[in-house]
Amino acid sequence: MKICDFHVHSEYSDDSEASLSSIIEKAIALGTSKICITDHHDIDFIVQEPGGMDFQLDTDAYLDALKSLRDKYQDKIDIRFGVELGLMNTIVDKVNDYTNKYTDFDFIIGSSHLVHGVDPYYPAYYANRTETEALRDYFESILENVSLIDHYNVYGHLDYVVRYCPSKEKAFIFDDHKDIFEAIFKIIIQKGKGIEINTGSLYKGMSYAHPHMEILKLYKDMGGEIITVGSDAHDPKYLCYGFETYVRDVLTALSFKYFCTFKEQKPEFNPL
Repeated sequence: MKICDFHVHSEYSDDSEASLSSIIEKAIALGTSKICITDHHDIDFIVQEPGGMDFQLDTDAYLDALKSLRDKYQDKIDIRFGVELGLMNTIVDKVNDYTNKYTDFDFIIGSSHLVHGVDPYYPAYYANRTETEALRDYFESILENVSLIDHYNVYGHLDYVVRYCPSKEKAFIFDDHKDIFEAIFKIIIQKGKGIEINTGSLYKGMSYAHPHMEILKLYKDMGGEIITVGSDAHDPKYLCYGFETYVRDVLTALSFKYFCTFKEQKPEFNPL
């Protein structure tokens, strides 16, 4: 079966103008059986520049729109309700309150977009320290988040920080951070959480999808089984980007027999 896209953004995310209907129509045209829209919601996000985005999701309007589309397209595609939650150590109780209030989500991606209030997208994050220190700080923040927060299903784009690092891929040396990923995966696997392969980096100039192959291999070697696939598309043209080439090859090389989708926050294991 075709690999299904479980990380997609629409007009309900501050950084996308794509209509929900355009995304659904594209998914149908691609012949995928399921899709999950995962618009951004970053609680207490610190706006990084004047007039910048704050990633606050109008969750009620968003869910109403998804329900309407699910009914409209029910004979053509299975639409799942998702959200990408920005996680920080300062919002543990607020994440719990949010996910307890909104129980319609089939799938929740936990992601790190801010570290100590600064977004790695901006050069300021890397100022006055080495790139290795900047990367380490990002990975350590993920370890803290997974230690404190349980209300997510998979952790998104684990090495997102590499995408915007001044030296890009050259800055990331797996052995420098292996111990942190071992600690992260020990917690994630024990708690029944998963990770994603995120192909957004491929159409943004990187040679590999998030996370790096060595990180994926470590996850598999440690017993990780839950792995979703997402394009992180903010434009329908990137939907399912690289799924039937890069992603299928990587999963097969690592001896995965399946990819995961989620319904009612429970993993479904789909054969490759």
